[in-house]
Amino acid sequence: MARPEKIRLGDLLIQQGLLTDEQLKFALDEQKRSGRKLGRIVVESAFVTEEAISQALARQLQIPFVDLKHFNPKPELISLLPEAQARRFRAVVLSEADGRLRIGLVDPTDLQAYDDILRLLRREIDLAVVSESSLLALIDRVYRRTEEISGLAKELTADLGDVPVEFGDLLGNASGAEEAPVVKLLQTVFEEAMRSRASDIHIEPQERSLRVRFRIDGVLHVQMDADSKIAAPLALRLKLMSGLDISERRLPQDGRFAIKVRGNTVDVRISTMPTQYGESVVMRLLNQNTGLLGLDHLHMPPRVLERLRHAVRRPSGMVLVTGPTGSGKTTTLYAALAELNTTEKKIITVEDPVEYRLSGINQVQVHDKIDLGFERVLRSALRQDPDIVLVGEMRDQVTAEIGMRAAITGHMVLSTLHTNDVISTPIRLLDMGVPRYMVALSLQLVLAQRLVRVICENCSEPYTPAPNEHEWLRLELGDAVDQQKKYAKGRGCAHCGGTGYSGRTAVYEMLEMSNEIVEAINVDDTSAFVHAARAQMAGQTLRRDAVRLVLKGRTTIDEAMRVSNQFED
Repeated sequence: MARPEKIRLGDLLIQQGLLTDEQLKFALDEQKRSGRKLGRIVVESAFVTEEAISQALARQLQIPFVDLKHFNPKPELISLLPEAQARRFRAVVLSEADGRLRIGLVDPTDLQAYDDILRLLRREIDLAVVSESSLLALIDRVYRRTEEISGLAKELTADLGDVPVEFGDLLGNASGAEEAPVVKLLQTVFEEAMRSRASDIHIEPQERSLRVRFRIDGVLHVQMDADSKIAAPLALRLKLMSGLDISERRLPQDGRFAIKVRGNTVDVRISTMPTQYGESVVMRLLNQNTGLLGLDHLHMPPRVLERLRHAVRRPSGMVLVTGPTGSGKTTTLYAALAELNTTEKKIITVEDPVEYRLSGINQVQVHDKIDLGFERVLRSALRQDPDIVLVGEMRDQVTAEIGMRAAITGHMVLSTLHTNDVISTPIRLLDMGVPRYMVALSLQLVLAQRLVRVICENCSEPYTPAPNEHEWLRLELGDAVDQQKKYAKGRGCAHCGGTGYSGRTAVYEMLEMSNEIVEAINVDDTSAFVHAARAQMAGQTLRRDAVRLVLKGRTTIDEAMRVSNQFED
């Protein structure tokens, strides 16, 4: 392909009718004032979309436009252009044919980038146009830093040598500590974890190695196996960052710290535990820049969404969201809080830790070390004249009773409880020692949920169920399973890291405290309550909601079966 010619973007957009003279004048004045690129200004001003600009360039230069949102790159081709150069030139290797490489460029008229790429690759190239946002998203997905992390781990191993080192001196506040191999290794691990959408980082010393794993979409993936020699300095550095006792290696410790990763503030909850071969460290990552979802975006069944909204808007009562750790309970409660958050309402939250920051509400972090536990904070919160109180978790009888008394005496109380399903929730409260009348009077609605992985849209393909999967569906659908013709599964691609899944969504079941349910709770016979609850929930269980997602093509039968095993009757 011939070397491209420089094009004046403003004139091109005017010629193709994508921009008016007034809009171009405004953009040029803004460019002169701010020094930013013209293309970025017209996109941010909502005059033209990125895709429209890219397609206009493609038409003018008579080269293809490639939509990277639905493009599956080949790792061996992507790696021909190092990540640093890919970001610098805003370029990516798309394909290869007849010895020539197809290069996707955001600005194919950038002659300097064209010449530098030609020198780097030493191959004949053809150009295509790609949009900038989709290119950067692709780079974040496909340029994995596993090799860089392993290299830094080896560098740290070599740096330690065979002679014992006093790591407290090495990793303290001495000048140059930020250049220490352990610091660079941790920084790279955090960056890769955020890029991979990991919710947790597990650092686990083994007999002859140190294993680092990321939890992505609820499933652990091995990120690195390194020399076990670096386990101690890694644990030590993390303890220093979180203010833990670096001399104590025999007892578990918990702490937290905040870091900046790729421009985002990330709160890290850290837990250390002594194991046979050293201290195991697990870190939960809470990205404070992640926007809150509204209830409309949680994909609840319409009836569940309607009844939940009705319950939380009542002037008093208690709404409980149940499920295991990491099932999205806090996300659901904060989605409800976001709708309730008005200037007419006083909202107080009592949490450990504060996972989301929401403007206009009063959030309190419990601190057991200074005797600031749930019970004490909750008692104080109720003296602050709140309309709505969110309690992070009903951990014990005292906290539950305080919350339920508040619900009875004119407050709306939102909280969570660790139970398998909605039916076991009132029973669990009774087992904790909460009086029957208090459960019956205060509880308004119980919502149980689990997270299931969503099929990757970029590699979804039709799927024929295996015999055991077909029979599992028959348990829920009966003969109607034979009428269902379409099922889907992810093939695995660069967009989803080869897993076939990208992201998660929730499945739900709900129990409303109707008159019949309340009467059953007040009777000293658990079976009567269970019978009444099952009658209300007929056909609306967690398992049935998982099947609903299967039928809509949003998740796989295998994933629905995996999650359903967590709440089998």
